[in-house]
Amino acid sequence: MSTPSTSTDLVIRTYGPGQVPPLLDVIADLWADAHPELVDNPGAEASGLSVPALRRQVQGHLKHAGFALVVAYTGGTAVGFGYAFPCSAYYWFGPGLVDQVPEGARTERLMGLCELAVRPPWQAQGIGTRLHAELLTAIAPQWSSLLALPSNRRGQDLYARLGYRYAGPYRGSADGPEFDLLLLRVALK
Repeated sequence: MSTPSTSTDLVIRTYGPGQVPPLLDVIADLWADAHPELVDNPGAEASGLSVPALRRQVQGHLKHAGFALVVAYTGGTAVGFGYAFPCSAYYWFGPGLVDQVPEGARTERLMGLCELAVRPPWQAQGIGTRLHAELLTAIAPQWSSLLALPSNRRGQDLYARLGYRYAGPYRGSADGPEFDLLLLRVALK
C-alpha cells in the first residue's frame, strides 16, 4: 500500500452494475481495511458484517436499477468506495419503520446508501464527503438514508457533518445488530 497523498490527485470513478464484478476484490479489500474491528471477528459473519457478507450484499444489490458504485483513487491506488441505489421507502425501511419516517422520505426519490468506506490512512481528508457527493450526483435523490452502527464514531461524525439525522433504530433481523437509521433531505440545486 502506498502512503497517503493529498486529495489534490484524487480521482473518483463511477461504475454501473455491469462494471462492478471485476471490482469486488478491490472493494472487499477497502472495506476490510476500513473495518479492522470486524475482520476475523467470529460474531461479525453471523451478524452480516464481514467481507463474505459484503460480497453477497453487493451482488444482491446489483439488480437494482440505478445502482452506482464510486471508487476513489489516489496515485492509482483505490483508497475508498461507496455504493447506493434508488429504492422504494417500503424496501428500504421495511414495514416496521416506513410509517415512522417523514412523508417526503416515503414519497419522494430515495437513495439507499449501502456502503461508504475509506482506508484509515486516507480518512479525514474529505474523501468520504467527495464519494458521498458523487453518489448524490449519480442518483439525484431527494432523500438519502443509511444504516450506521452506533459504535462507528468516525462514520457517525461524518454523517452528521453531511447533514444526516437520526430517524430511529433499525434491526434487519430479530437476532441481528441494531443500527442507527439516518436520513438526509437532499438540498435541491
